[in-house]
Amino acid sequence: MFSSWTLCCGRVQQRWVFAVMGCLAITVSYAMRITLSLAITQMVTTVETSSNSTTVDENTCSGTVSASSNSNTGDTYEWDEYTQGIILSSFYWGYIVSQVPGGILADKFGGKYTLAGAILSSTTFTLLTPLVVSKFESTGLIVLRILMGLGEGTTFPAVNVLIAAWAPPQERSKIGTMVMTGTQIGTILGNALAGILLEYSPIGWPLVFYFFGGLAALWVVTWILFFHSNPDVHPYISEAEKKYIQDKISENTRKHTQPIPWRHMATSFPFWALLIGKFGHDWGFYTMVTDLPKYMSNVLKFSITSNGLLTALPYVAMWIVSNISSVLADWLIKSGKMTTTNVRKAFTTFGSVGPAIFLVAASYGECNRVLVVILFIIGIGLMGPFYPGLMVNGVDLSPNYSGTLMAIMTAVGALAGILTPDVVGLLTPNQTVMEWRIVFWIAFAVFMVTNVGVLFWQRGDVQYWNDLENNGQGRKDPENGAKPSERNESPEGKADT
Repeated sequence: MFSSWTLCCGRVQQRWVFAVMGCLAITVSYAMRITLSLAITQMVTTVETSSNSTTVDENTCSGTVSASSNSNTGDTYEWDEYTQGIILSSFYWGYIVSQVPGGILADKFGGKYTLAGAILSSTTFTLLTPLVVSKFESTGLIVLRILMGLGEGTTFPAVNVLIAAWAPPQERSKIGTMVMTGTQIGTILGNALAGILLEYSPIGWPLVFYFFGGLAALWVVTWILFFHSNPDVHPYISEAEKKYIQDKISENTRKHTQPIPWRHMATSFPFWALLIGKFGHDWGFYTMVTDLPKYMSNVLKFSITSNGLLTALPYVAMWIVSNISSVLADWLIKSGKMTTTNVRKAFTTFGSVGPAIFLVAASYGECNRVLVVILFIIGIGLMGPFYPGLMVNGVDLSPNYSGTLMAIMTAVGALAGILTPDVVGLLTPNQTVMEWRIVFWIAFAVFMVTNVGVLFWQRGDVQYWNDLENNGQGRKDPENGAKPSERNESPEGKADT
C-alpha cells in the first residue's frame, strides 16, 4: 500500500504540496482568529458609552442595520465599544509573547510539529469559545483569546522555516506568497462563511467557532500523517526533486548550532527594514481585518449576511493581486530586469502607498455604500504586493535564521494588532463617518512613514550574519550588511541581490 502511495506521490512535486498545505495552515489559522470580528456584532447588545450625552447624527449614515432573520442568535452581552476593543486586541497580547520563542523552536526542531502544535492550540481554544463566554463572559473571552494567541504565535516562524527548507531561491516569491496568501483566504472564508452561518445557524453565533475549529482539526490530522519538515526525510518525494531542492538551497543553508547572532542582527539596517515595514503593513491590515465588519455594520448599516460577504471581497482582490505580484516578482528577478533588492523595495512600496491612499478615500465616500465598498476593495487589494515585497524577505537575508526573523517580524506586527482595536474603540465611540476618517488618516500616516525606512534600508541579498562560522567577524559592507567578498555578481556586473 505505502509503496504504491509513494509511487503516486512521487509524481507530484512535494514543494508544491507544501505550498498548498502551508497555505491551508494559515487559512484555518486566520479564519479562527478573525471570525470573532464578525461574530461579535451578533454577540453584543449595543450599549451607549458615557461620552454619548449629546446625540451625534450629522455624520451618521441613515438607515438601520437589517435584523437577522434567524431567531436563534445565541446569548448576547452588554459590552461597550471600549470593551469590544479590548476583546479584539487580546489575542495579540499572547501572540506577541510567543513569537521569538516560537521562532527559536522552529529553527532548532523544524517546522512540522511546531506548526502542528500552533494550529492544534488554536483549534482547542476556538472550540472552547462558546462554553467560556457562557460561563465567564468578557473576562473569560479575553483570557481565552490571550491563550489562543500564545499558542498560535509559532505559526509564521514555523512556516518561514519550512519555506527556507522547501523553496529554491528562484521560486521563493511564488511559493512564499502562495503560502502567505492563506491570510487572505482565511479572511475571505472567515468573513463570508461566518456571515452565512450567523444568518442561518440553528444555535446562533457558537456554530461559527465549532465550524472553523472542526476544519482546523482536519488539517492537523492530515499534516501530521503526510508531511515532513524537509526534503531529506520526506518518504514521498522523488529523487530528482530532492536533488533539485538541495542543490538550489544548500549554498546558504546549514545545520547550524551557533547561537542566534542577536548583536549582528540588531545592528543590521536590512533587519530593521523588515520590522519597520511589517509594523506599517500590519497597522493597516489589522485595522481592516479586525474592525471592517464593525464599520460595515455600524456605519454603513449592512445586514449580517451582506456584511460577511462584502467584508470578504477586498481580500479576494488582495489574494489575486498577491499571486499576480509574486509571479511578476520572480520573473523580474529571473530575467535580470531588476535586482532582488529593487524588486523587494518596489513591491513593498506599492503595497504601502496604494492602500494608504484608497483607505482614506473610502472615508470620503461617506454614506455612498457602493463607492465605499469599491474603494475598500481597491485599497485592501493593493496590499497584495507586500507579500513578494517584504514577507519573503527574511528568507533572502538569512535562510539559517528565517524562523527567528519571521518571529520577530510577526511580534512587531502583533504590536499593531494590540494597538489598532484599542485605538479604533477609543476614537469611534459613536461609530460616525468623521470618527472613522481619523482612524483611516492615522493608517495613512503609518503606511507612509514606515515605508521611508523600507526605501532606505531594505535589501535582497544574504547577510553576513547568516553564517558567522564561515564568514567570520569580517568587515560589513555599510551599504547592505553583507561582506563585500561574498556579494555575487550578475552577468551585467551588478550585485545579484
